[in-house]
Amino acid sequence: MTEMEINDNSFLRQFETRVDGHLAKIEYSSQERKVFLTKLVIPEEITQEGFKETFIKAVLHEIQEKNLRVVPTSPHIAGFLRKNRQYKEMLPVGIRI
Repeated sequence: MTEMEINDNSFLRQFETRVDGHLAKIEYSSQERKVFLTKLVIPEEITQEGFKETFIKAVLHEIQEKNLRVVPTSPHIAGFLRKNRQYKEMLPVGIRI
């Protein structure tokens, strides 16, 4: 898969990417220096192998670039962080998944 372009749509509070005209998104809310990732939406038309993981990694990279902490309230994203412990330092102090 080629480099994924992530758009931070702050008006709708979601990170977005388009694949073949279909919009995948991760909805969020922010408070202080934390981003709460609340919902992962991937249209069923996007069937590429590993897309979900690549999308989550790209969004986490965007958040990391802004030097923010992440709080995964979406079960899909929390599960991803559980399996990929290298992102553990992005969690706020006291948050465990």
